[in-house]
Amino acid sequence: MLSARVLTHHAREPQSMDGGATYYFVTDGIESALAQAREVAGDGDVAIMGGASTINQYLAAGLIDEMRLHIVPFTLGAGTRLFEGVPPLNLEQVDSRAASSVTHVTYRVLS
Repeated sequence: MLSARVLTHHAREPQSMDGGATYYFVTDGIESALAQAREVAGDGDVAIMGGASTINQYLAAGLIDEMRLHIVPFTLGAGTRLFEGVPPLNLEQVDSRAASSVTHVTYRVLS
């Protein structure tokens, strides 16, 4: 059963989905969302998913150990850039896999 924390600026009641997943909406910042997710995960992994703005906040705060990018050769021409406002990082590529329309790359964040 999935129990997800969703980082947002707009307070909402938890939302239960068919299949048992429940989404809880966190409005008090990235550290709180991560702490709640870690509590629920126990010894398991925590995945942070979101757009560039969310990922940039976690990267800038030094809260990401490993990052998986899914690169699709399609540009919208606007939006937030990944790594914008993030201090220099030392990334080690640990995996890459190409498919017909996407490349999956995994990096370990070393610093």
